[in-house]
Amino acid sequence: MVEQPEGLGSGTVAGLLRERPPMDRALPGFDPAQAPAAPGPLFVEWLLGALAAGVPDAQVATLSTVDEDGLPDARMLVLRDVDTEGAGWLFAGDTDSPKGRQLTANPRAALTFYWPALGRQVRIRGEVESAAPEVSAAEFLTRSPGARAAAFSGPQSAPMASAAEYDADFTAALTRLAADPALVAPGHTVYTLRATTVEFWQGDRDRRHVRLCYRRSADWHRALLRP
Repeated sequence: MVEQPEGLGSGTVAGLLRERPPMDRALPGFDPAQAPAAPGPLFVEWLLGALAAGVPDAQVATLSTVDEDGLPDARMLVLRDVDTEGAGWLFAGDTDSPKGRQLTANPRAALTFYWPALGRQVRIRGEVESAAPEVSAAEFLTRSPGARAAAFSGPQSAPMASAAEYDADFTAALTRLAADPALVAPGHTVYTLRATTVEFWQGDRDRRHVRLCYRRSADWHRALLRP
């Protein structure tokens, strides 16, 4: 019998996690030899597969940036579109939010998608560019009333005295937008992450994971990576 390290008994969190091994289920295969020459079309294929499989919030990703001290920061956000020709992943935010300020200071970022039901992960890194104001404004007007009202409910991530304070600001923003439906939040910006590397990761219950990495120089180059 193998001794468990002190503090890692079966009743601990570590013990509970060991009882639930990841990827312990039937997962789809992935043949990298059939992958296209560029990553954009393959990403769309995987995204559509996740949507068809009923993966909740399949369009949600983790955006990773760094702050002014070089410390990593990450948050979940919604993918807005994919430019398959230019290998661009589009998302939106406010220029005065923490992520907006970080992207202004250092316009490089990473996006990570994970679809647990399929055991699939996509990791994207690259340079981030801002869309023209008219493009960002048009995207803002496609958003739900609640999403638009939130943009007018005070600075994102700023401290507040209570939830009631935000509720009042949100209600006032809804009233303001009802009176002027074409109103656009001044800092709302559509960003495009232009990928320099994109990795497709297909999990396997026996840990024979398949990893295919695209790297861009003049053209895209593909390579298999060890699990």
